[in-house]
Amino acid sequence: MSVSIPLSLYVHIPWCVQKCPYCDFNSHTLKGEIPEQDYIDALLDDLSIDLARFNHVSDRPLHSIFIGGGTPSLMSPEEMGRLLKGIEQQIPFSDNIEITMEANPGTIEADKFIAYRAVGVNRISIGVQSFETAKLKRLGRIHGPEEATRAAKLAHEAGLNSFNLDLMHGLPDQTPEGALDDLKQAIALAPPHLSWYQLTIEPNTQFYSKPPTLPDDDDLWDIFEHGHQLLSNAGYVQYETSGYSKPDFQCQHNLNYWRFGDYLGIGCGAHGKVTDEDGSITRTVKVKHPRGFLDPDKAYLSDSRTVKVDELPFEYFMNRFRLVEACPKSEFAERTGLSLDSIENTLNDVISRGYLDDLGDSWKVTEKGRLFLNDLLGSFISE
Repeated sequence: MSVSIPLSLYVHIPWCVQKCPYCDFNSHTLKGEIPEQDYIDALLDDLSIDLARFNHVSDRPLHSIFIGGGTPSLMSPEEMGRLLKGIEQQIPFSDNIEITMEANPGTIEADKFIAYRAVGVNRISIGVQSFETAKLKRLGRIHGPEEATRAAKLAHEAGLNSFNLDLMHGLPDQTPEGALDDLKQAIALAPPHLSWYQLTIEPNTQFYSKPPTLPDDDDLWDIFEHGHQLLSNAGYVQYETSGYSKPDFQCQHNLNYWRFGDYLGIGCGAHGKVTDEDGSITRTVKVKHPRGFLDPDKAYLSDSRTVKVDELPFEYFMNRFRLVEACPKSEFAERTGLSLDSIENTLNDVISRGYLDDLGDSWKVTEKGRLFLNDLLGSFISE
């Protein structure tokens, strides 16, 4: 069953120069030098154990690799190249594999972009967040507006297949004018892909313990409406809740997540999802702290569980309904192993409430469904 489901790989690099006050990702402030060689060795060992654990995926080519963090651009191109070569020695790459690496504008130099490209990275995701100096400082970012602009220009020059700019709105004390000015500056740099998303306050962050003043709902709606129009006018197409791209430049790795594809996760705190030969789905989580992950006497795996059958509809639609495209009914059956009859009552309910359109061989979330997405998704929890 799982052979036809695309397979991706997520690689986590946990270190940052400093922890941003809004960040709830598994990142750790760098103290001293990164143990690059030891960590790459551990990543490759972690992968080999995963491939032995899920031995039925070993001959499935990797559809994409995403190297996230943390700040992966703190790693040297040489070690990044060794990592990618070591991965390819263990599992085949598809002919058109997308290999994305996250980068902080403050840790990038001209020759590094070119060097990352030379070792196999063909897509960069640049964490800009804002072009306003005061906002960057408030967000704890280590770069300035000039470095962000320069990084985007370098990405154009480096011969990458694509690159992304990460941009936030709804920042502390941000006006609609300020948010839209940020977006205009990002659009002017002509990235093939833009991730444009609203700042949310997450537990276990500095902003959660000392909440900043954020724009009210009316301002947030104005920002989204006008920003969406700016992006559309510039030729960007919204294909996911916060994902905009020029035609044919969608992030293939993220699409695989949202389409409920399979992915292995290696590195500190990395998550994985694999469809087993019997159709069941296993989720894995790796040891979070670098010290524990690098301890030779400890296992890399922190947790592994089989997703319960009655949780599958919610898990599938929670991912799938982030996408603007229609959702094929055949994909639901393929990716979950469930029949459409198992969710018939709920489907009829959400269709009658105007949240979902039945297009015959697919479903599509309506405009009302997008506005009340939490209600739509919540309807599948009881299934």
